Amino acid sequence: QVQVVESGGGLVQPGGSLGLSCAASRNIFSLNAMGWYRQAPGKQRELVATITRGGNTNYADSVKGRFTISRDSANNTLYLRMNSLKPEDTAVYYCYARFLWTEYWGQGTQVTVSS
Repeated sequence: QVQVVESGGGLVQPGGSLGLSCAASRNIFSLNAMGWYRQAPGKQRELVATITRGGNTNYADSVKGRFTISRDSANNTLYLRMNSLKPEDTAVYYCYARFLWTEYWGQGTQVTVSS
């Protein structure tokens, strides 16, 4: 069983930056992968960025060059640094962890990009 809890969402102006955190209940290097997904109103949940146990990262084309996924094993925490935010980045952002064959999801944190 793995629990993940997001934090750090909020309201930011277009062009601004925001950081999200995801605290995991077990050693993150025991997890097969972690990542961030988002869901905007009326849209399906979509991948934002993922990182495997080995450190391989994958980003959605829409966020490449603007978002950075990283992790801190000492604190069992996953991060998402979001720069040059756009109104279309507005969504609920979910942390995800995969342990063996099971996926675990956080409750989500709202990110709103608006002037």
